[in-house]
Parts: sequence; C-alpha cells; structure tokens
Amino acid sequence: MKKKKSGGGGANWMDTYGDMVTLLLCFFVLLYSMSTISEEKWRAIVTSFNPNATLTPTENSGNDGPLAEDIENPGQDTLEYQQESIDDMIEALFQRLESYTAAEGLESSIAVTMEGGKIYVKFSDTAFFAGNSYKLQPAAQEILSQVCMILDQAEDAIEEIRIEGHTAQQYDNRPNETWGDRQLAGNRAAMVATFLQDNSAIHPARICSVGWGQWHPIAKNDEENRWANRRVEMVITGRDLKTEMESWEQTLSQYTTTKEQPGESQEPTSTQEP
Repeated sequence: MKKKKSGGGGANWMDTYGDMVTLLLCFFVLLYSMSTISEEKWRAIVTSFNPNATLTPTENSGNDGPLAEDIENPGQDTLEYQQESIDDMIEALFQRLESYTAAEGLESSIAVTMEGGKIYVKFSDTAFFAGNSYKLQPAAQEILSQVCMILDQAEDAIEEIRIEGHTAQQYDNRPNETWGDRQLAGNRAAMVATFLQDNSAIHPARICSVGWGQWHPIAKNDEENRWANRRVEMVITGRDLKTEMESWEQTLSQYTTTKEQPGESQEPTSTQEP
C-alpha cells in the first residue's frame, strides 16, 4: 500500500508568524514613541483611535507642575551629593562606635574620637594583649567582633582602615631594643588587622597595619602614665570622591595620545646603543 503524500501547505505557518512579528514591531515602535511623547503626539494618537474622545488637560512638568524639579536640591547624583552621603555615613559610624563603647562600659579600654574627618579608636593593650605578647585575648576578640559588625554598616564609605601598634619606652635613660620594640608593635597591629580581614566585609586592600614602636607616645613614660602609650589604634578614613576622580583622570591621561599637528613629526626613537 502506497503512503499518501502530504499536502503542499507546510509553509503556511510562516505567513502567520510574519504577521505576528510585524504586529509586535508596530507595538514596540508605538511604545518607544510614547516614551518621549509630547502632548500634541498624544492627542493625535488618542483621536486616531477614538475621534470622540475627551482629553482632560493635566499639569505640566514645569516649574509649578507635580513633576517639577526641586531647584533648591538639583542633581542628587552629583559628586557633591554623593560626598555628602559618604560624610554622613562616616559620622554615623563614629556615633555607633561611641554608643557601643558607652553601652558596654568600655570607656577605660576603648577611646573613640573624630578629628579632620577621620575616626580614631584607641584600644588599651591591657584589654587586648598579655604582657610582651601579641596574641589576642578572648575579651579582645569579642570586642573586635562587635566592631566588625559596626564597620560593615559603613563599608561603602570607608577608604582605609589603618591599624597602628604602639609600645612604651621601658627605661628612662635608653630606648627599647629596636628589633623587639618594632616586632611587638607590628605583630600586635597585624593581629588586629588580620582579625578585621577575617571577620568583616571590608575589602582586604583597604586594611593595613604598621608598627610604630615607642616613637609616638601620647603620655609621659613614667610609672603612672606609661600604660597609656601601650596601645593599638584604629584610624578609619572616609572616601574622598574628588581625590578618587582626580586619580582616575591622572591614570587615564597616561594612556591618552595627542593627535599630531600638521607639519609636526616625531622622530623615531632608536633602540640601538651608540
């Protein structure tokens, strides 16, 4: 028994598909034209569908309309507005650190100050380290864990967190032994920086540590005040968008070539030694 041949209308679906694509194209062209439509165009479109339509006038988006721009606060995406937002985040960070210190009764172990747009957090070494040791004590890890959570709330506004390690001069008549002094200060700062890197959302490139040793005292090196010099400081710097932009422009200018003026020619640089 011979198999019947199918009819020749197998390609008829292409006609329907082509009509659908054409309608979709017209629809999207209409949507695009409406995205930037003027009042006159809108009236023409409406009356073309319904000549008897009644058009109700609405307020324009001019100076007195509901969509009018706020002249007193123009350009909220400007550099100045963004910088103001960053400064507010740094100020809020300072207040949160200060509130945490007061709420936990840690004023004797932590001092939080703000100067020149930078936040300074001083940690007493007695609360963080044992004598001549750079291993963080359990109480210090609990404090730093809370500090990390507070820092994460201002992650986008922080340019750098620098951890500084300081020691105190042990004897009045001579400085500390250089290697041990620098090593102890540097290791203590590195331990705090490492803890921040492992437990916060701050990018590691924004965290650094330095060991100053005995050379940046904040009090006299006598029996009563020497303890104040043994400390770890956290210096938090907020982002400066203007400086960042200038840095980017300077970097880009290094890869920008100028068009050679008519009549000017550049001598080829010889790479051979004379």
